[in-house]
Amino acid sequence: MFYYLFDYLDKIGMPGAGVFQYISFRAALAVIGSLIVSLIIGKRWIYFLQRKQIGETIRDLGLEGQMQKKGTPTMGGIIILASILIPTLLFAKLDNVYVLLMLITTVWLGLIGFLDDYIKVYRKNKEGLKGKFKIIGQIGLGIIVGATFYFSNDVVIREKVFDDQGQIVKKWTVNKEHCEVLVDETIDKKSTKTTIPFMKNNEFDYKYLVNWMGESASKWVWIIFILATIFIVTAVSNGANLTDGLDGLAAGTSAIIGSTLGILAYVSGNVFFADYLNIMYIPNSGELVIFASALIGATIGFLWYNAFPAQVFMGDTGSLALGGIIAVFAIIIRKELLIPILAGIFLVENLSVMLQVGYFKYTKKKFGEGRRIFKMSPLHHHFQKSGYVEPKIVIRFWIVGIMLAVLTIITLKLR
Repeated sequence: MFYYLFDYLDKIGMPGAGVFQYISFRAALAVIGSLIVSLIIGKRWIYFLQRKQIGETIRDLGLEGQMQKKGTPTMGGIIILASILIPTLLFAKLDNVYVLLMLITTVWLGLIGFLDDYIKVYRKNKEGLKGKFKIIGQIGLGIIVGATFYFSNDVVIREKVFDDQGQIVKKWTVNKEHCEVLVDETIDKKSTKTTIPFMKNNEFDYKYLVNWMGESASKWVWIIFILATIFIVTAVSNGANLTDGLDGLAAGTSAIIGSTLGILAYVSGNVFFADYLNIMYIPNSGELVIFASALIGATIGFLWYNAFPAQVFMGDTGSLALGGIIAVFAIIIRKELLIPILAGIFLVENLSVMLQVGYFKYTKKKFGEGRRIFKMSPLHHHFQKSGYVEPKIVIRFWIVGIMLAVLTIITLKLR
């Protein structure tokens, strides 16, 4: 909202109003704004939850310090959602299709998570929202995101134009200094391409998956793309949900991932950096830096209350939304194939549960009794069972997350 106000003030000649045109300035305001919102709302929301006796119900699993968490307020994800939405609405361009998709994602999965927490807390049903309804909600979001991404004319990439000999076509143009310069000819086009990590000048097109259909491939590629979107959104949001099991673990990990996505969005939406790094340039995606900044501030601000020992838990309201945000953000900047690296913590948490359940069922069927790979899943509980104290596990997971974030960023050059 402020963007449009200051844009108007700039047009009528108000000195200094043009600073709102700079993404870096608005991103800084978004970080500061989200931190302030989280700190102000957080204190009041925790007090409200305590007054209403909306606390976490704990099932005794024999973990150290577990029962001390009983009664700790949950549904703290409201703090995260508010701290993301308010600064984004204030400082981002709201006519940007990518920003709108991120806002829809935040609200959509936030509502699903809130409904799950509401059933657990108010209805006293430990199972919460049935799994099939969560999946339906995630599928619905995947369809919305995938269809918008594929069919919207505002979602394009900019590619260089090549002649019949494979040479880049050049053209003369006038730069800001009013001088004629020779530049590469480019064209904005619809595409289902995405980035393949570690591969130079090589991008993956979802159309390759239906090439066997011949000339009809272009007509049906949208189905493959939407299915891929649904899978990514569901997997990452569930991974974040499973990671939310220790104080500060999901919030800190999400802050690290959000910072990395913000960097990737900035270079992907800046024509000069994209050209220098030889990566896909996505017009108007730089505006996502504002959203990423709000996400960073929101998760760090939430850590003020969620750090060990936690004063509040985010619940599914926060964890499902954070996972979905990360998934959709990565898809928008066409870096979803980097998710196994960047969101490696979510991945191993997911895999640990799948392996544990699968192996237990297999051994029960074969030997008559179920056996386990880990002492407990998700993986962070395995380390708790192994004798590690909670803060040490969380900080070491953060360290691994930082290492994965650095690896993700250097994939821009390691090709």
